[in-house]
Amino acid sequence: MKSIILTALLVTRTAFSATPVEPVILTEQGAKNLGIETDVVEESDFEKTTFALGRTEAIPESRSVISSRVPGRVIETRLKFGAHVGKGENLILLESRQSGSPPPSIWLTAPAEGTIIAMNAVLGSPVEPSDTLAEIADLSTIYLIATVPQSTAGNIQAGAQARIHFPVFPEKKYTATLLKHIACPHSYPTHTLNREEDTKSANLNNAFVIFTIENPDNHLRPGMNAECSIIMEKREGILSVPREAIQGSPSSRHVYLRHITIPNAFDRVNVQTGMTSNDRVEILDGLFPGDEVVTRGSYSLGFAGGGSGVSLKEALDAAHGHEHNEDGSEKSSGQKAEAEREDHDHADHGTANREILFMISTGILAVLLLIVTLRRKQPIDENAELS
Repeated sequence: MKSIILTALLVTRTAFSATPVEPVILTEQGAKNLGIETDVVEESDFEKTTFALGRTEAIPESRSVISSRVPGRVIETRLKFGAHVGKGENLILLESRQSGSPPPSIWLTAPAEGTIIAMNAVLGSPVEPSDTLAEIADLSTIYLIATVPQSTAGNIQAGAQARIHFPVFPEKKYTATLLKHIACPHSYPTHTLNREEDTKSANLNNAFVIFTIENPDNHLRPGMNAECSIIMEKREGILSVPREAIQGSPSSRHVYLRHITIPNAFDRVNVQTGMTSNDRVEILDGLFPGDEVVTRGSYSLGFAGGGSGVSLKEALDAAHGHEHNEDGSEKSSGQKAEAEREDHDHADHGTANREILFMISTGILAVLLLIVTLRRKQPIDENAELS
């Protein structure tokens, strides 16, 4: 049954192919040299995504600062950048400028639980009430601000998700959820995006798209760069292939499939494509579930096979154990009968040729014998005349 189905698929592809192309046939070593890898075509969820670059920021509402109500001098500090502190924890010991022996001192404590993300207190430095000595933020949830064209931002649906990749954590995967759009690059309230260098380089045709990321392990910090795949649309039961499998020009796409029966052979199949994501392409026509499409090495197959020295007929004959036509198709019963007749006629013709050759050889031999006999008798006749 499986062979019947596979044959039917091949017949269907052949029937709809305007210009059938012979498969690319490689030697076993040739296939290894190209590093051929394949992927089975299946129906699955398909996501249309858009790529964007982003940067992490602490949520403004989660920030708090340490400052002093009285002027003084730092005489002890327990601040450690990136350390997690609890609310009310003693962090900076401040010596007041009020007179006394010794002068009065006071501990400045953490106003909230969180991670120390900035610190300006230096041992022995003077302190004024307007000074920010340290900044603390709750990083259990963090913002990711992605920069996209405004036209793209307008098409991102509420509640959309994005897959986030941080170069500093190549093995970890994060998922972010859309919070809101900010069309104007100057309107985001945090200090990072309002820095002078950011505002000068801001493209007013772009928009900031803010996502939230759960950060339970506290690994993420403000200011980390990220690569974002924003999911614009999601559909179920879509036939798709990896992007590297698609070859050809935009007007003529094709893929290479592993041949059903011939080892190290690959069929070129024209396809109609649809939506494209970061890593996959939707297939509208040309492929069936279960097809084994070439991914790695697909581009190289367009230049391979010509020097293999193996024809399609030879490969099929070796794989199936019987003869095929030059185009690789099975011989019909009529063609097989004609071939048998030709073989029989050829055999009869060969026999007749051998008989004729034998007769000619026999005749030539008889003539030679006659000539030899006559030459031997000639001297006897001459002697008889002399007598």
